[in-house]
Amino acid sequence: MAGKKDINYIWTDKKRTIFGLPLSFTRYFLTETKFITRTGFLNLEEDELDLYTVTDKKLVLPLGQRIFKCGTIVLYVVDTDTPVKEIKAVKAPRKVLELLDKHINIQRDRYRTRGRDLIGGNMYEQDHYCDDSCCHDDCDN
Repeated sequence: MAGKKDINYIWTDKKRTIFGLPLSFTRYFLTETKFITRTGFLNLEEDELDLYTVTDKKLVLPLGQRIFKCGTIVLYVVDTDTPVKEIKAVKAPRKVLELLDKHINIQRDRYRTRGRDLIGGNMYEQDHYCDDSCCHDDCDN
């Protein structure tokens, strides 16, 4: 089993609380292939997501976080237990987003996938607009 020192972290930070201080039991880790969120003090819980499964990203900069040069990054992921991952209140969020974007693209190229390749389901549901004259049996109209 790989120990903590065996993993090569590209970036790590804690969730910031009041005044932008890292007084939280939530820690974020970025490796070349995964993003890991570890929460807890005595009982630890880790949530991992593969970078190539990220379909979209969003940067949220509320005033209270901007004052302390923090921000929140939202990742939309093809993952059953965490389809939306929030990386809350981290320092230098634009730089972190650039770093994430770089490694997400590296992993997508490695697996030859793009966000559109990961979207499941019926294409008709995503692209079709139904009105009152719709002829599909499964439409709500």
